[in-house]
Amino acid sequence: MISNPASTASSSEPTALLQRWNALREAEPRMRIRDAAQQLGVSEAQLLATGVGGDVVRLDLRLDALLPRLDTLGKVMTLTRNESAVHEKRGLYRNIEVNGAVALVLDENIDLRLFLTRWRFGYAVRETRPEGIRRSLHFFDATGMALHKIYLEDEQGVSAFERIVEDFTHAEQTKVVPVEAATAPEAPRPDADIDVAGLVEGWRGLQDTHDFFPLLRRFKVARTQALRLVGKEFVTPVASASLTWVLEKVAASGLAIMVFVGNPGAIQIHTGPVHTVKAMGPWMNVLDPSFNLHLRTDHIHSAWIVRKPTRDGVVTSLELFDKDGENIALIFGKRKPGVPESTDWRALVEELVAVLPAPGVVS
Repeated sequence: MISNPASTASSSEPTALLQRWNALREAEPRMRIRDAAQQLGVSEAQLLATGVGGDVVRLDLRLDALLPRLDTLGKVMTLTRNESAVHEKRGLYRNIEVNGAVALVLDENIDLRLFLTRWRFGYAVRETRPEGIRRSLHFFDATGMALHKIYLEDEQGVSAFERIVEDFTHAEQTKVVPVEAATAPEAPRPDADIDVAGLVEGWRGLQDTHDFFPLLRRFKVARTQALRLVGKEFVTPVASASLTWVLEKVAASGLAIMVFVGNPGAIQIHTGPVHTVKAMGPWMNVLDPSFNLHLRTDHIHSAWIVRKPTRDGVVTSLELFDKDGENIALIFGKRKPGVPESTDWRALVEELVAVLPAPGVVS
């Protein structure tokens, strides 16, 4: 979990906070709100809420009713991120399924898994820009961390957006956001307390990639801890440069992949080829018309090739983690349930293992 910046009464009092943000925007007009919030020592939700009563409207998060209405917005750009990666997709917010605490969005371009118990605050934003008003929806967790954002890209969706705002305006239009302090993640159990033999046997018996997280919970093992312990039958550590290598290879070959980026409240998925791959400082970027990825390569602390048995055969992924063991991104070959993994993707992964082993690992 990403820690929430400390908030004091003086730093988060809305009027004073707005004044400080305005001064910061004047000094650095290109600074994004997430970075401004960190610099000002508050959460992003607290900073955004200073605009309530102006260009920001707090929403009533009746998500079972709100989410199905989003298919009326036309073409949108959705943004899901974590501390190290930003995943942007353009398409239609449609084929929406809300099943209690989980929602799915299953458009060809916009593919989402939403974990709604994490969603606490929502806002509609009308931002005045030189080219006109930019309308968007922003959703946050209890700590004020942004989970998911939706930006209109179709003028025909403006009236639908305005109706959604009218129908879901919260009764309390307050600039004060009652955020909670973030809790530190639970420390992994000692390796000696893990039933490694049982973990390996359970891993060997996986039938679906979705069975992986229940397996970790059953053996009370942290994710990167499991990758370390399970052994070379299923996991191979590779160099942190593996992301750049893979993106450049698939861009050159046209091989279709799946790129997952998520946080506790949302996972966003790109499926298809990538074309324009470009490094900019510490950022590795995909800059395609319907898919943008921005990932901090200097945050990659460990990278692993992970093999999970399924009823369709072994499914192979490149998994990237930060220094705290939080997942940054997952990359798979394009596949659908019932269809075996692409042999081209598997060959690419085996080449990666050979040319970019993790430091100290003999390939």
